[in-house]
Amino acid sequence: MGGLPDVIRYADGVSKILVTPGAPDSLFRHVGKQKPKEKKMKLSVYFENSRGVGVLSTADKDGKVNAAIYSRPHFMEEDTVAFIAADRLTHANLQANPSAVYLFKEQNSYEGKRLYLIKTREEKDSPLIDEIRRRKHHHTEVKDKAESRFLVYFKVDKVLPLIGEGE
Repeated sequence: MGGLPDVIRYADGVSKILVTPGAPDSLFRHVGKQKPKEKKMKLSVYFENSRGVGVLSTADKDGKVNAAIYSRPHFMEEDTVAFIAADRLTHANLQANPSAVYLFKEQNSYEGKRLYLIKTREEKDSPLIDEIRRRKHHHTEVKDKAESRFLVYFKVDKVLPLIGEGE
């Protein structure tokens, strides 16, 4: 009821406050308890189940920034993601500067994630690209055959919520 805790009053006059895990942090401090740890969802599961829009931001050796729309990351391991990149500005920037940030905004909300990434390696025209690609359109497949594609691997260095500093 409005985020207020339930209070149980016993016949001997002792009151016990029941606080649920979803209650605000200030309420836990007020009653002298620690907020129970909420289980964190694996990042791969989050992205598998979330829909929204993603932006991969990179910078060249001089710090000039680029941002491009990218699909959700492909998880190779829980701390390793990969993106499929054409031979364009994002890919060129990653040759000079391995740092990147992937920002993901969930559909119809301001929830999401910011992944701070470090490029670890890449594979040119990898056969794995066709296996992991989520969308398969005939017109893009024909166009893509003319240009190189890269499977770019990143170590996930830090994860923050879309808004705020996180924990």
